[in-house]
Amino acid sequence: MSERLTILLASPRGFCAGVDRAIDIVEQALKLYGAPIYVRHEIVHNRWVVEDLRAKGVVFVKEVDEIPDGGITVFSAHGISEKVENNAKLRALPVIDATCPLVTKVHNQAKRYEREGHEIVLIGHAGHPEVEGTSGRVQKVHLVENASDVEKLVIEQPDKLAYVTQTTLSVDDTKTIIEALKIKFPAIQGPETKDICYATQNRQQAVKELAKKVDLLLVVGSANSSNSNRLRDLGAEHGIASYLIDDATNIDPKWLEGVTTVGLTAGASAPELLVERVVRYLETLRLVTVTPFNVIEEHVAFNLPAEVRSRPFRDRLKAS
Repeated sequence: MSERLTILLASPRGFCAGVDRAIDIVEQALKLYGAPIYVRHEIVHNRWVVEDLRAKGVVFVKEVDEIPDGGITVFSAHGISEKVENNAKLRALPVIDATCPLVTKVHNQAKRYEREGHEIVLIGHAGHPEVEGTSGRVQKVHLVENASDVEKLVIEQPDKLAYVTQTTLSVDDTKTIIEALKIKFPAIQGPETKDICYATQNRQQAVKELAKKVDLLLVVGSANSSNSNRLRDLGAEHGIASYLIDDATNIDPKWLEGVTTVGLTAGASAPELLVERVVRYLETLRLVTVTPFNVIEEHVAFNLPAEVRSRPFRDRLKAS
């Protein structure tokens, strides 16, 4: 008989407050206005969430030009550029903004630095929707993805420089880059550590603690999720066999050979339902003990916008 398998269930894991809010916005919009609801880009980076919403009548588009006149429009949690926002205004589209409040905070920081005459350095991943949105909020940014990029930076006024970061990067992810920036540009300004996204940092800290206890790490999340990929990478960096899985169907039973303890977590855009399905699948392979592995408690919640909270606003939005 196979040895009992212990699953250490990371906490915190899965949906962060920004993702919860974005999905709630779309669900409430469906109830108030009915299908179709048009969402620019994926509301969050999770295949299961996107497919579930699509089945309920959500239409995902790449650009607002694809949305018909009068179509109820939702901007994703990743945020949008000023150009996209203005395009929607020019067409008088009824818009509900699901941008994560922490992303909006980064936008506001970047715009404030620009007003003060600073050049902006953005720490993030090229091509990520959040990076595109933040870049499109100011006239010019210098994107850096690693410390070596810092060495290539050419700044006109080194004493008037500031940085902001992609929210799905943790304090640890950005530490080396920020240190390199401060060495090369001693006068550089930037946000305080507390302004870094709490969810990214907390989920990474949980994985670091898990890695000390497990033989195998499973991260539930989609391949296009930056924070989910980073969780998998952290496990590997700690010498643990680590896999990023969309859901239970991606698990290869061979991964469990010789394994007695599995760490299970989920990226900030992965629903708890998928974690539960992984547990149920593992129970079909072995006798299982599920043990909560609590590292940090989270008590963050964001309010929904007025457009999905009041019936009178629904009528006004439809008439706009």
